[in-house]
Amino acid sequence: MVHEITDSNFEAEVIKSTIPVVVDFWAPWCGPCRMVAPVMEKLETAYEGKVKFCKLNVDDNPLLSQQYGVRSIPTIIFFKDGAKADTTVGALPESALKPKVDALLKG
Repeated sequence: MVHEITDSNFEAEVIKSTIPVVVDFWAPWCGPCRMVAPVMEKLETAYEGKVKFCKLNVDDNPLLSQQYGVRSIPTIIFFKDGAKADTTVGALPESALKPKVDALLKG
């Protein structure tokens, strides 16, 4: 299951994670965000134990949205070793997201 994260637990869940983390910046009113949710769930199952998948509600957590320059949602940010490694914006299919997740595991 994709983890819900907030401004308060972001550092522990993402920055200090021992495995790569994929964070979906989303909002409940966002149609394209709802299209990405099942893709994230599917990837989470496929990479269980290797990559952590999280989602962060931008309406409830504006500090992180500002910090990472999220201006459009869905924005997916890929973290490795606590640092931002890649970013995508928009509702991308699994075929576009999977190579980016694979790249996190390679380096």
